[in-house]
Amino acid sequence: MNAPNPDTLKQVKDFSRPIITFAIARADRADVAYLGGSDFKVYRADLAAPKFEPKELYAHESYVTGVALAGATLVSGGYDGRLTWFDIAAGKIVRTHDAHAKWVRKVVASPDGKLIASAADDMLCKVWDAKTGQLVHTLKGHKEKTPHDFASMLYAVTFSRDSALLATGDKVGHVVVWDANTGAQLGSCEAPVMYTWDKVQRLHSIGGVRSLAFSPDGKSLAVGGMGKVGNIDHLEGKARVEVFDWKAGKQTAEFPGDKFVGLVNRLAWAPDGSWLLGAGGAGEGFLCFFDVGTKKVLRQEKLPMHVHDFALSAAGDQITSAGHNRITVHRLGA
Repeated sequence: MNAPNPDTLKQVKDFSRPIITFAIARADRADVAYLGGSDFKVYRADLAAPKFEPKELYAHESYVTGVALAGATLVSGGYDGRLTWFDIAAGKIVRTHDAHAKWVRKVVASPDGKLIASAADDMLCKVWDAKTGQLVHTLKGHKEKTPHDFASMLYAVTFSRDSALLATGDKVGHVVVWDANTGAQLGSCEAPVMYTWDKVQRLHSIGGVRSLAFSPDGKSLAVGGMGKVGNIDHLEGKARVEVFDWKAGKQTAEFPGDKFVGLVNRLAWAPDGSWLLGAGGAGEGFLCFFDVGTKKVLRQEKLPMHVHDFALSAAGDQITSAGHNRITVHRLGA
């Protein structure tokens, strides 16, 4: 089935929230979303209700930066280093792990619902059995220090559509591809433009790989972040996406950004691979559609908030975006 044309994009819902929503998960074709954010809590939100009133499910001890759905199980992670398994049907927490020694940046579920991956600033990606919560792999492929001997961060993790591959990306632009079943390292890519180091004014850095997405056939890997920055106290770099033949470690397409500034915090491909969608922001947000084959930007849409995460439906016809003080829903197609 062909994916809908980005030219048909239209916003259909806009919800106000008094917090930053860092993570969102949706079951396909359901009007329910699960949210995690800056108030340390995880919520269930009915997007079809007459009044938008997310219901608190449970809380972490710091920012909730990842939520993932694996069947009827919701798994969340946060800056407290913990992962929490929540049984949606029973409405209760079933387990909590002190999973990482530093901030958890991202939590994702494999498309087949069997695995959960968490990436954190201890520079480890951990792969868990979604059902039992048992640790399956600890993946070590990223350095703890930047080339200037400062602490690095592990921002991004994603699975391939067939759940066979896993990719992780860090602050200095180093990306590693793994075999999700064995934990073996299969390849790597470098996106150094996404990392800015200022050794004069502030003695610190900004940027990094903030999002990753495999193409539907698993052969290409999209990497999102931000271009070089002048004042590293601001997200003023151009929104940037690079695409790699990950087996060769070779860049095949580059979208350096010509309209929006800020981080590309989330990437996803159309189900048929006809376009790549990126979202993120700085003071304001954006949705950008790319044709990787022709290396052209198809559409760029301004959003009312800095977007931290979105959920794309399996058919590619609905985008639910979450960020600073807002949740929006866009549709594509007739």
